Amino acid sequence: MGINLSEPALSEGFPQGEPSYALEVRHVTKRFGGFTAVSDLSMKVPKGSIYGFLGPNGSGKTTTMRMIMSIFYPDEGEIRVLGHSDAAEVKDRLGYLPEEKGLYKKMKVREIVAYFGRLKGLPKKQAFERATQLLTEYGLGDWLDTRCEAMSKGMGQKVQLLGTLVHDPDLVILDEPFSGLDPINMELMRDTILALKKQGKTVLFSTHVMAQAEEICDSILLIYKGQAKIDGPLSQIRGSGHRAIRLEFEGDGSFLAKDPLVDHLNQTPNSAEVFLKPEADPQEFLKQIVNKLKIRRFDMRDPSLHEIYVRTIGPEAAKEFGHV
Repeated sequence: MGINLSEPALSEGFPQGEPSYALEVRHVTKRFGGFTAVSDLSMKVPKGSIYGFLGPNGSGKTTTMRMIMSIFYPDEGEIRVLGHSDAAEVKDRLGYLPEEKGLYKKMKVREIVAYFGRLKGLPKKQAFERATQLLTEYGLGDWLDTRCEAMSKGMGQKVQLLGTLVHDPDLVILDEPFSGLDPINMELMRDTILALKKQGKTVLFSTHVMAQAEEICDSILLIYKGQAKIDGPLSQIRGSGHRAIRLEFEGDGSFLAKDPLVDHLNQTPNSAEVFLKPEADPQEFLKQIVNKLKIRRFDMRDPSLHEIYVRTIGPEAAKEFGHV
């Protein structure tokens, strides 16, 4: 049986007054029968930041987001959303895009975006004005009075996103927002998230694709089997690991893995992220390969999230994340 987070006894650990974090999760556990979906999870999302919630499918991301939204409650621990113990208390300040996206197919595009706005407290006239404005800004001005069933999947996802944003929420929670998008709409989603931050909004989004988080996140939490494995500002997380050599080349780079100076590497046909042994000299490594490959790029940089993740949980577990 879930704990009611509105009970005063659960709030004693949180500071009083205006919170400095848009979201605080403290030692939260959620079980379904004998299965523990989330175990002793804690996270803090600073106001005005973009926070990435990363992990393979089945790791507990959606379960956590549903607890944040008070769709159901944790068995242990406590959650504060915009300073409140129950998301329902601040529902008009929240925007939530679930992983299972869908629209009422017979409704018209402007009508459904305005409907979402009215559910969040907007007066009818303001909801329709705001819907018209957003749809026009996002390139759907010619579709205002078209039924949703006539739209492509990508356009439908864009409409659903605008329905999430129509009431101008302070905290936006997006569950796998990049899933199923084509490259153009993926770029639009990224630009939308960055624009929300510029407006002072807070964005929490989940993904199982690390490159998306690396591009736009201020902080991340990486969850695996319901437990937090990595948490903190992205710059600090990447700066804590051994620096990598980013190598781009033409030719057969298969020999790189056997180079005596190389500890390990992540390789594609024409590029590699190379980690040298502690005592190895990068200049010596460059001398060894320059006559075997045509070097297009050779620079030192912080390790990728992929590398940090593999180092943290091991290469076999990383395969579940779509990486080896």
